[in-house]
Amino acid sequence: MSTPAKACPQRTCVALRQVRPPAELLRCVVQVGSDGARTIVPDPQRKLPGRGAWLTPTMEAYALAEKRRALPRALRVPVGTSTDAVGQYIAALQRPGESPPS
Repeated sequence: MSTPAKACPQRTCVALRQVRPPAELLRCVVQVGSDGARTIVPDPQRKLPGRGAWLTPTMEAYALAEKRRALPRALRVPVGTSTDAVGQYIAALQRPGESPPS
């Protein structure tokens, strides 16, 4: 008798609506600055506190998430909240020979 395979967690990309393992997606969270301004930032280590939204780390998925306003909606913040840090991180991932900021 074989033992059932252990289920691994799955997450859904907010842009593409595809279900994937967390290792294939980028977690994004809201960070509040000292002035109270909210910014959506990447969380590649998946350790920052708070609600997370998962995004396929491609510029196409990021552009679609921007168009649909998917990240602010998933994170329950106002639509005007900046996602520039996420876009810069993904752009750095796709440039050969350059490591993304941590």
